[in-house]
Amino acid sequence: MQLNREALTRAYRQMKLIREFEERLHEEIQTGEIAGFTHLYCGQEAVAVGVCEHLSERDKIVSTHRGHGHCLAKGCDVTGMMKEIWGSQEGLCNGKGGSMHIADIDKGMLGANGIVGAGAPIAVGAALSNKIDGPDENGRLAVSIAFSGDGACNQGTTFEAMNLAVVTKAPAIFVFENNHYSEHTGDAYAVGTAQDIASRAEAFGMKVWRADGTDFFSVYDTFGEVLEFVRTPGNGPAAVEFDTERFFGHFEGDPQRYRGEGELDRLRATRDCLRKFREKVTGAKLLTDDDLDTVDADALQAIEQAVADSRAAARPQPENVLENVYISY
Repeated sequence: MQLNREALTRAYRQMKLIREFEERLHEEIQTGEIAGFTHLYCGQEAVAVGVCEHLSERDKIVSTHRGHGHCLAKGCDVTGMMKEIWGSQEGLCNGKGGSMHIADIDKGMLGANGIVGAGAPIAVGAALSNKIDGPDENGRLAVSIAFSGDGACNQGTTFEAMNLAVVTKAPAIFVFENNHYSEHTGDAYAVGTAQDIASRAEAFGMKVWRADGTDFFSVYDTFGEVLEFVRTPGNGPAAVEFDTERFFGHFEGDPQRYRGEGELDRLRATRDCLRKFREKVTGAKLLTDDDLDTVDADALQAIEQAVADSRAAARPQPENVLENVYISY
């Protein structure tokens, strides 16, 4: 699928913004200014962007504990997100969500989730809502995406959600980002179908796809096929597995001693989705290094501004404790 210059620039900008966001958090967390656990998405940017570049605001996504990339790719405001992580009253969730529970309903981002495998049932519920709403004027359904990983593929909630989606023919898409480590445990040790997570979804009776999650173009093209299938009324759900990598630990502070010697250096050298993107588009003369360097500088400046604004942003006050906790229907 050929993307024009504008689309290529936007995709790279989104991936680079996520990378800079996470790299900066990696530094800032060590200062002690940010409370709570944080799980960084570096290395997996091509999946979030390759998926979300296809979506509209009608489409919904549900994320994981490693959700910053999904949020940014779906259009959440970078400064609002940074303020949320800083615990500011001005954050997307008024400082009450933090890293693992960022949500922006207006953007179709139904929330990150600190419970492994908990997003899939929510996404199926949203997909059933999409089905009830019916197709748009072009006869296409809105879809709901459940992002999850090789850890969540072992969870009963995920199995039940996949089964329910098939039974109800809900327009849900299960996106498995297989970064090969569930917390600190390798997939070959903990997942019975470690080399083929998609086959688990296939066993429930849904159509599945597989692609290289470190290659934006592989993700984008493959997900375009998945989306075309699920948007068609009557087809029901689908699943796709993206083989990818994470560059930082499970959480910030994880020394990653479970990895082999030189493993991270090798992955950064050979499996970096931003490096692959640059090599492909410059090699094909679709964009130049100068074009991409300009995007790099803009992304870095956006993160610098977001951090400065977050440091200066208002803190929650005692009277804010019970706000937006319960809704009275």
